[in-house]
Amino acid sequence: MSAMVNVLIVIVTVAAMELVARYTHKHIMHGWGWGWHKSHHQREGRTLELNDLYAVAFSIPSILLIYFGVELGHWMLWVGVGMTIYGILYFLVHDALVHERWPFRMKPKGGYLKRLVQAHRLHHAVEDRDGCVSFGFLYAGPIDKLKAELRALHGGRFDAAAARGESGSGGITQQRIHRQASVRDGRDGASTAPDLPSGSVATTDPAAPAPAADGRRSESQGLWPRRR
Repeated sequence: MSAMVNVLIVIVTVAAMELVARYTHKHIMHGWGWGWHKSHHQREGRTLELNDLYAVAFSIPSILLIYFGVELGHWMLWVGVGMTIYGILYFLVHDALVHERWPFRMKPKGGYLKRLVQAHRLHHAVEDRDGCVSFGFLYAGPIDKLKAELRALHGGRFDAAAARGESGSGGITQQRIHRQASVRDGRDGASTAPDLPSGSVATTDPAAPAPAADGRRSESQGLWPRRR
């Protein structure tokens, strides 16, 4: 095959992987595979999550495609390359940029990267399996549309008691919100948090663990620590 055909296969595979990842996230991770994914929505400052096993599982097909593609001289090699490139982009966007799980600190001030961060934080506004929005990783829909969808899923607003974890059953509910939904950079006031109307969403950050007993939050404790 020509180099152009190989490049085209890689590009199409990367685009297709976003659709596959969105479907998997919505119907498997938030479906029968919630047992692993729950650790990601209910993080408490852990370095590793049970959810990380998905990355291991999803890497196996790309490894096999690359191996047999090389051995057989088959175009499946370039499908495997495309899947690997998508995995790298996922890591950079989801783990590094959004959740800051690795030595990567960047607060986008605007543009599409900021929209990606906002959209995924809206996804994490709910701890439970159901009632979430924005299941893509490299594609983020318009933030206003996602906010409206989130409000519609939860009756127009989140119950304040549930947001504080004071549900009647004492457990996690669709309306229970985990953490602060606004994070500001103390140096210039720029915010990557979605600006949601008062009373309609949580006032807590969906991705960060609870503050320490003395009220302070360290870099090691939180995914989205407040910068003083």
